[in-house]
Amino acid sequence: MAGVVRCGGEGSAELDVRVGGRWKCVLLGPDGGRYPLGGTFLEVEEGRRLVLSTAVPDAPDEVMGVTFEEAGGGVEVTIDQTNATAQECARAREGSTMILANLAAHVER
Repeated sequence: MAGVVRCGGEGSAELDVRVGGRWKCVLLGPDGGRYPLGGTFLEVEEGRRLVLSTAVPDAPDEVMGVTFEEAGGGVEVTIDQTNATAQECARAREGSTMILANLAAHVER
């Protein structure tokens, strides 16, 4: 999916979904905090899998894989990511949970 996709609202996302394309977003936390993220798409298998770098302020860059599979009349999303520390793993899990909740809310509209 070449081209740039922008989503608005209180949080934001800008995605250039192609190998080498950049992405950035601002997540809104339950505490009202704003959390900027960004990175580069490393692999794009349209309709099935994305692999991207994630750049989080004050943390080393990491790589995240996202796989989409049809299941039970919907789509199951699996995220795989390695983290250097347990604290970074917890932060990544919280961020991924927020992203997936926002995606589900957007798709259900």
